[in-house]
Amino acid sequence: MKHTHRISLTRCLATLGVAALAAFSAPAIAEKADREQPVNIEADRLTVDDRNKVHVFEGNVILSQGSLTIRGDKLVVTQDAAGFQNGVATATGNRLATFRQRREGTTDQYVEGEAERIEYDSRSEKARLFNRARVTSGGDQVSGHYIEYDAITENYLVTNAPGSQPGAPSSRVRAVIQPKSDGQQ
Repeated sequence: MKHTHRISLTRCLATLGVAALAAFSAPAIAEKADREQPVNIEADRLTVDDRNKVHVFEGNVILSQGSLTIRGDKLVVTQDAAGFQNGVATATGNRLATFRQRREGTTDQYVEGEAERIEYDSRSEKARLFNRARVTSGGDQVSGHYIEYDAITENYLVTNAPGSQPGAPSSRVRAVIQPKSDGQQ
């Protein structure tokens, strides 16, 4: 692998990793210092298509950058002509793709999430979690079939499965919101 390729791949993944976790943490800001840390990726296999700007990591994929960790069976990172990255982390079987990152200004509070598929679009700054989706920050938690977070407007959208029967326990979205004391975010 050429040195210049490693730099572009590192930039691509650093943008994906930090942006993805910043996007997932609506009530909590992701650790800003993570952006300055190197991106480390472990996988059983890597396929690079430089012409189409596609990097595919497969097999027990672990991306880490500072306090950020993303895990999945597969991670596909693409880059468009304008330099914006899209990332898709997936899992197979009963496993879920996961992320975890320390909240800004804390030493022991994390934002965590999981879903069968986690997508991030750096152009729109939207994160999408599909199927068995859950995001937790402190004691607060949202879950549903689909979770979308818009980092620009700081809004969540949580929906149930399409075609599910209204009122059925599996068709409901859920949120647990802890009371906040004065001075707590």
